Amino acid sequence: DPGYERIGIAVLEKILNSSDVEKLIYSDCFKTSASIVFAERLCLIGKEIERIIKKYKPKALAIEKLYFNTNQKTATMVSEARGVFIYIAIKNKLKIFEYTPLQIKSAVCGDGRGDKKQIITMIKNLIKIDKLIKYDDEYDAIAAGITCFASERNL
Repeated sequence: DPGYERIGIAVLEKILNSSDVEKLIYSDCFKTSASIVFAERLCLIGKEIERIIKKYKPKALAIEKLYFNTNQKTATMVSEARGVFIYIAIKNKLKIFEYTPLQIKSAVCGDGRGDKKQIITMIKNLIKIDKLIKYDDEYDAIAAGITCFASERNL
């Protein structure tokens, strides 16, 4: 889940021949401080994404596309953070899959109009989560991963 203040990150594994289609390997909400210069925050984000890629060795990056935001400054900063995600993923030879919020809601809830509560409930029904998740950003990242597995059959 791209951002620059709170970044939802999840690593999922597709398990074949199992009752669980996807397994949550890792998830977190990485945070950067507003007291740090924005360019340095982008570097911290890049280092964290690269650390996770090197540790878990995923094959793909599923990332949410931006929807129109009325706050141009925020939209620009989130776009720059997305660029860091995509750059690090390509540098590490990952496939990139981008999904709109509507596509993610449809894949997880079966309906593009699902709200946050419905999405979280469906995620908990689809994937076993053994930890407390405090931020929606983390659920958003898990939802993007579920969408990728539902959309990309050859992964």
